[in-house]
Amino acid sequence: MTDLASLLGPIDIYLLDQILRGRIRPGMRVLDAGCGGGRNLVFFLREGYDVSGMDADPGAIRAVRSLAAGLAPHLPATSFRTETVEASSFPDGAADTVLSSAVLHFARGEAHFRAMLEGTWRLVAPNGLLFCRLASTIGLEGRFTPLGDGRFSLPDGSERFLVHERLLLDLTEEMAGTLLDPLKTTVVQAQRCMTTWVVRKGG
Repeated sequence: MTDLASLLGPIDIYLLDQILRGRIRPGMRVLDAGCGGGRNLVFFLREGYDVSGMDADPGAIRAVRSLAAGLAPHLPATSFRTETVEASSFPDGAADTVLSSAVLHFARGEAHFRAMLEGTWRLVAPNGLLFCRLASTIGLEGRFTPLGDGRFSLPDGSERFLVHERLLLDLTEEMAGTLLDPLKTTVVQAQRCMTTWVVRKGG
């Protein structure tokens, strides 16, 4: 019997919530846009989902290909590509669920953030789901030092592109998406804020 940790891997708890609520179901195509070594893909690989991903780091892609070879050997190596999210070779509407976990806040500025978001959103199939986790100012407004062009210095010493509530709501409308959950933000003891943004493509 597979134990829970082996089944799920180090999955984001907020992504697991979407699975448990039936929004990401067996048979769906799942694409991780910024997959790293595949920490959010273990469950999907084990359970036979059609999984793909991209990351700009070649080492990360080697790691996720190795992971997939062990858990889902039927998937071709080309399912995982060394690419940026703003310039990927995956076709429009490539997946029913697109994951973007701790990726967009690495944008170099407003224009780069928009390019990354547009590159991610185009991969979502009609009526598909974008699951996004990204750093924000929500809950600690005024506690970050602005660096210009949407970037901030955080109390934890990092520098990030930060979104705010109004921006995410406006972007949802601009993308003609439907917000499936209220924005949910985890505040890490006055250090940083991580917001979960879940959007359906279309009505």
